[in-house]
Amino acid sequence: MNLRRIAAWFLTGRASRMISRVSTWLLFRDWLRRPLVGAVDRRIDATKAEDVPRPWRRIERERRLLARAILYTVDRLIARRALAPRVLRVITELWGRALCIPAAEHPVRRRFREEFGRDSPWFITIAPGHSCNLRCTGCYASAGESSAHLPWPLLDRLVAEAKARWGIALIVFSGGEPLAYRSEGRDLLDIVEKHDDLLYLMFTNGTLIDEGTAARLARLGNLTPAISVEGLCERTDVQRGPGVFDRAVEAMALLRQAGVPFGISATATRDNCEEILSDRFLDLFFTQQGAFYGFLFHYMPIGRDPALERMPTPAQRVAFWRRSWEVVREKQIFLFDFWNHGPIAGGCLSAGRPGGYIYVDWNGKIMPCVFVPYAVASVQEIFARGGTLDEVWTTPLFKAIQAWQRDYGQGQAPSRAGNWLRPCPIRDHYGCFHTWIDHCRPEPQDDAARRVQNDEEYYRQMVAYGRGVGELTRALWEEEYLGGIGAHAGGEIETRDR
Repeated sequence: MNLRRIAAWFLTGRASRMISRVSTWLLFRDWLRRPLVGAVDRRIDATKAEDVPRPWRRIERERRLLARAILYTVDRLIARRALAPRVLRVITELWGRALCIPAAEHPVRRRFREEFGRDSPWFITIAPGHSCNLRCTGCYASAGESSAHLPWPLLDRLVAEAKARWGIALIVFSGGEPLAYRSEGRDLLDIVEKHDDLLYLMFTNGTLIDEGTAARLARLGNLTPAISVEGLCERTDVQRGPGVFDRAVEAMALLRQAGVPFGISATATRDNCEEILSDRFLDLFFTQQGAFYGFLFHYMPIGRDPALERMPTPAQRVAFWRRSWEVVREKQIFLFDFWNHGPIAGGCLSAGRPGGYIYVDWNGKIMPCVFVPYAVASVQEIFARGGTLDEVWTTPLFKAIQAWQRDYGQGQAPSRAGNWLRPCPIRDHYGCFHTWIDHCRPEPQDDAARRVQNDEEYYRQMVAYGRGVGELTRALWEEEYLGGIGAHAGGEIETRDR
């Protein structure tokens, strides 16, 4: 038995639970945790820069910055007792399994690789219901009063099959408002409790989190809520409704008191992109409220009342990139920007690429991404005819996106890639995306998606936006990430959608 097999055995059996219990006990002893944090910090910097191939050096530095931010965030939360020991035990055990067991030692992932010649997606995002107690301006999902939802048996089977066929480690819940979900007398946390061998992330407006919900999340230990804000109080309430900001902050207090790790989710627009990375904003949520992480999205002109003028300008996007890394480095806050941090992810995560994800909405429609409102299949129809989720890999749109991702350098060295500061097919390469929609004919999710598909002005502005981002970030990509050595594939790829 080699070392990998021994490690896999430790992380899947009783030894895993024992290790997580012992490590949790040790971490809650301040006199021991503090020198341990220092030792891990030194270990993060153990590899010398010259030992890392030049095209990977900037990305390696960014990974180290995020690792250090996570390390010191955990230290801060434990020190202020905002993280319950039981929750930490569960998280340690599940993350240990998810990150430390190689695909070759995981029977489900090994089966997937043998059948499809590549690694499986790492997670799926599910919007279990379209209903929401708010009606936010510009909601990407057009959520509000709605009865559309996944019936409990379908949701249960979807989660079970994703585990059984792909070996996923994480379920992400979006919406609608996930906590508004009800079916056959069950709510969303019932699925979390039934499938307690998975990690869960939930994007929520926070207004339905009460003391009982916080206590239940603490007992479960495997779900972290990301509470959505649009900035500080005034801007959030304008976007989401009067009093929503205060209710979100109250939810954070309840979660903190229960020892449940939570984060924030913010959508950057042309109007708020400076505010959501300001010292005042960051100090409020990360120092005072004790948020564990921040997920940063860029406004996508889809869903309710799409408005291209709300997207951050290309210049704002570059400034946002610079400021985000300044915050991670100097404040040791774990932030992840799903567009500007494309180099760490190796480009776009959609369409079920290795380590990526797929999206299933409240009608059971399967899509490449939360922000790609075009369906390739229906979970109900697949299951009704005795099929499996593996059918998505043969759909034309998934195949087109995955081929583009490979051409753009996914899974390769940065020097063989396109510009990963411009990673998004729909936002940064709309010419390519529009061609796929025309050729593959997926089903539009709603009327808004149907309208923009044939809107010439929308097409013109989206292509111009991607071109502007490309022009501003090309030198940044080549100088900061490639060290001036140039990209082999990037030049041709950058011009395909112009």
